[in-house]
Amino acid sequence: MTTEQIIQTGAEAILIKRGDEVLKRRVKKGYRFLELDEKIRKLRTRSEAKLLEKAGKIIPTPKVVKVDDKKMEIDMEFIDGLKLSEHLDELENWRQVCVEIGKNIAKLHDAGIIHGDLTTSNMILVNDRVFFVDYGLGFVNGHVEDKAVDLHLIKQALEAKHFLRFEEYWKAVVQGYKESESFNKVMKQFKKVEKRGRYKTQY
Repeated sequence: MTTEQIIQTGAEAILIKRGDEVLKRRVKKGYRFLELDEKIRKLRTRSEAKLLEKAGKIIPTPKVVKVDDKKMEIDMEFIDGLKLSEHLDELENWRQVCVEIGKNIAKLHDAGIIHGDLTTSNMILVNDRVFFVDYGLGFVNGHVEDKAVDLHLIKQALEAKHFLRFEEYWKAVVQGYKESESFNKVMKQFKKVEKRGRYKTQY
């Protein structure tokens, strides 16, 4: 019998490791009407599974094994590697890894995929490949504004979690992102997003 181990508990879901697979189970929300809650969780389960499959054709992403929208579960491949939120600062090849992060984001954005939660907690390093996980807040959208917000998220995450070297990390991410077809447009919009963020912080 395969043993089960809860490896992460979040506001939206719990992750259960089962052998070589991970089960993502969306949790009930007591503050929502039961029917509405089931509808939302079912929709998000289907949406995330589709996004994982689409992203998996472009960048390293866990493979979907099975989707059960009645149980609101996604069964996927377990990625055995280094969680970048815990290991990025100790890597000798951090520059190469950060460039790879930027390239991955560029590939997703060029395919119209917005990750929605770009943090190093959702990135796992296996050899020289950076796997992006957790597409729970992701969606398909080609808008420049959404791409700029995605970049703003990873910059904020780097500053919060890796503040000692975050500027170097960010420069390397941008270097990788230059591969995006819409690099100039997105970076122009990114500057506007940053200004809005600073304005909100001040007031």
